[in-house]
Amino acid sequence: MTQRDTGPWDAIVLAAGRGQRFGGGKLTAPLDDKPLVAGALSTAFRAPVRRVFVAVGPDPTLRETVRAIAARLDETERLVMVSVEDSTAGMGVSLADAARAASDDARGIFVFLGDMPRIDPRTPERLAVALRGPDDIVAPTYLGRRGHPVLFGADWLPALRALSGDEGARTLIARAGARLIQVAVDDPGIHLDVDRPEDLRALQRP
Repeated sequence: MTQRDTGPWDAIVLAAGRGQRFGGGKLTAPLDDKPLVAGALSTAFRAPVRRVFVAVGPDPTLRETVRAIAARLDETERLVMVSVEDSTAGMGVSLADAARAASDDARGIFVFLGDMPRIDPRTPERLAVALRGPDDIVAPTYLGRRGHPVLFGADWLPALRALSGDEGARTLIARAGARLIQVAVDDPGIHLDVDRPEDLRALQRP
């Protein structure tokens, strides 16, 4: 499966949070000699998508970092920066802003978290294969526990655009019922996020 033969998918990367538990500057902190957010961006660009919408707050350093990563990956044309006016309002606001920027003709929307740098690039491809119809949601599981990214079929786009506050994608997943498809993957990265400096140190390669 490649980006060119899968149809109109889009991806969202949520990168507007303040990272308070980290002490600030989380997504630009170094990991493997690159900014932390580079891991999520790289996986999103390698997913079977047309464009990657990155929700960012007012931090100019993060904006410059995201643009530099896209340029290094030769993906500038597929990058869409989405400014979140009130990045302190919660993940739901960031997700809604990015979803409103996505095209109405998207077959589905992948939602990535910017602080999850270790997701196997093969995982989004497996989610795309598993999506049966526009009213489905597909999520990966590892050792029986659900993780990220999550793929929302096209029918969920209005609900994503209507999110607010801290009401994130988890609320929609809880409503999905039988429309939630869970795909077992051999990918511990779907659970590995960075909240505190010690989480980042644990991910550092020797």
